Amino acid sequence: MAASGRKTTTNTMPAEESDQLVIRPLGAGQEVGRSCILLEYKGKKILLDCGIHPGMNGLDALPYFDSVQGEIQQLDLLLISHFHLDHCGALPWFLQKTSFKGRCFMTHATKAIYRWILSDYVKVSNIAADKMLYGEKDIEASMDKIETINFHQETEINGIKFWCYNAGHVLGAAMFMIEIAGVKILYTGDFSRQEDRHLMAAEMPNVQPDVLIIESTYGTHIHEPREEREARFTGLVQDIVNRGGRCLIPVFALGRAQELLLILDEYWSAHPELHDIPIYYASSLAKKCMSVYQTYINAMNDKIRKQISVSNPFVFKHISNLKSMDHFDDIGPSIVMASPGMMQSGLSRELFENWCTDKRNGVIIAGYCVEGTLAKHILSEPEEIITMTGQKLPLRCSVDYISFSAHTDYRQTSEFVRLLRPPHIVLVHGEQNEMSRLKAALIREYEDSTDYKIDIYSPRNGQIVELLFRGEKMAKVVGTLAAKHPEQGEKIAGVLVKRNFNYHIMAPYDLPSYTDLNTSTVTQRMSVSYTGSSSRLHYYLNQLSGDVELIPDRQALRVFKAVMVTLESRIAIMEWVANPVNDMYADAVLSVILKAESDSTSVKVQAPVKIDKSHFSECLIELLSDMFGSDYANLLIHQDKLIMAVDDISAAIDLQSLAVQCEYVKEVVYNRIPLFRCSRDQWHGATILLEDARS
Repeated sequence: MAASGRKTTTNTMPAEESDQLVIRPLGAGQEVGRSCILLEYKGKKILLDCGIHPGMNGLDALPYFDSVQGEIQQLDLLLISHFHLDHCGALPWFLQKTSFKGRCFMTHATKAIYRWILSDYVKVSNIAADKMLYGEKDIEASMDKIETINFHQETEINGIKFWCYNAGHVLGAAMFMIEIAGVKILYTGDFSRQEDRHLMAAEMPNVQPDVLIIESTYGTHIHEPREEREARFTGLVQDIVNRGGRCLIPVFALGRAQELLLILDEYWSAHPELHDIPIYYASSLAKKCMSVYQTYINAMNDKIRKQISVSNPFVFKHISNLKSMDHFDDIGPSIVMASPGMMQSGLSRELFENWCTDKRNGVIIAGYCVEGTLAKHILSEPEEIITMTGQKLPLRCSVDYISFSAHTDYRQTSEFVRLLRPPHIVLVHGEQNEMSRLKAALIREYEDSTDYKIDIYSPRNGQIVELLFRGEKMAKVVGTLAAKHPEQGEKIAGVLVKRNFNYHIMAPYDLPSYTDLNTSTVTQRMSVSYTGSSSRLHYYLNQLSGDVELIPDRQALRVFKAVMVTLESRIAIMEWVANPVNDMYADAVLSVILKAESDSTSVKVQAPVKIDKSHFSECLIELLSDMFGSDYANLLIHQDKLIMAVDDISAAIDLQSLAVQCEYVKEVVYNRIPLFRCSRDQWHGATILLEDARS
């Protein structure tokens, strides 16, 4: 199967026959946020993720759906990689407020957490109700439209095969492998190839994709080793509380929060001198989130699965849940993990505004920050910040960044590409500069390779990537046609059936066994006015076909062994099984019936008469004499056979059946004498025909 790069020519071929794969980012194109990738191939349309932009509000936060407004109802499938808002935050709006009629899939854990994550998002959003994309009822209604899929479970929808692999990153995160007409596309979503304290590393697919759509969040950055990162994190936390400050760690309710809670709980257990300093997990979803994590323990790594048999690792000894500020006694040093992670609004934003003016306090940003958010802004160390009410406050607290974000770095991405060896890579989910650096680094890495050529694309939002895949079309012979091994050059005739992107050749009567189709027989019936006699009609039809059969029990005539003609009270009724040949025969029979009806006053047909054998023989001898001349010899009649010789060629004519036992003579008499083309029981008016032929 060959593939070429971008193509600009106009393609008038039907979409299902086109070899062109179209990839179009509606979000996450040269940006981080509102992940949404549209795939189109062979008339099938798939949407990968449906997120919102964390730095925007209302309709501005949505992917660019307006550019594909007319195509939404044509979408076959929507796949959600994980529960983060930038990958699923627009889903309730999309399922409830657009014309989407396809099917939506995500993993079991993702669906369980999706419900609570979006409810929390609605509650903490700091925008007017009329500008909200959706409400609690929309989230609840969307749950009924979401189907779940297990890891490695292959599913087929309208000819699209897909299955998913564990992506690491967060609980339930999935990488989707999609196959359409033999072309395989792997979409990673957000993934991590490094195992952490509770999640396993992303799996390595055992199938090579033709196209890899991969995140580029960290570009060419290299993550520091996990042990060093954890030591630096706990050291910073301890420094802040030792100086009498409050430590704020903005996190999302689920994901990195659980990793950091495990680290802090273990560190506090090992340092008794810190036991008097409280750690709070400030999230209204804390209890619900923990129950979900405990439910899906088997989706985590071996360390957690082994530990659960002894004690539940998510029942923390030194961490308390904090539902709201009303339950918080802000006295003395403390550590608070609060959502959301980028401090756009909610409890983390409220605490930050309360604490940012005190130089003893500190903020630790532990994950990736999107442009346009407060978390990204304070990393640039501004002198002051703007509160949600518009007030300016001086920024005096310490701000540190330690990446616990479970995204791949350059080393992991490069290894992933090297093991998969996809011929085409499409970069998404990365800021323009990071994406450009990653693209350049991957090109440099493989530019001298002789056995691996790679095409890399980094489209912006709305920009189309077109790839052309050409493959041979093959049809499998199945059913009774496949029972016998064909010989070289042998022609096979059957019905060609296309189902999705597979072709099969089979006998018509095998259709019910191999398809959802059934064969049926259509019988045509036509009534024609006819006032003549049956003998007249019999005579005329004999002139047409020469093989009219009389069916005594039905008082009917069968013409061409296909068309049944019955006379009933001045009406001729024609019946036949519909097919192209029989329909042609029926047209001819109809013409003859109409001719017989129109000639009924001018032609008188004699009734059948008993044929005189001797007279018949005399007439036949005289007719043959006129045809072949008087030079024939050895003419005699013996046992109802006329023996004759013409130009040293002997021939025998059966006087009963008129069968001729000589191909040469047979051809001559069959062409010259119509009587020889009739069977014995059809000799209606035989003497008249012979007399006419002689004259």
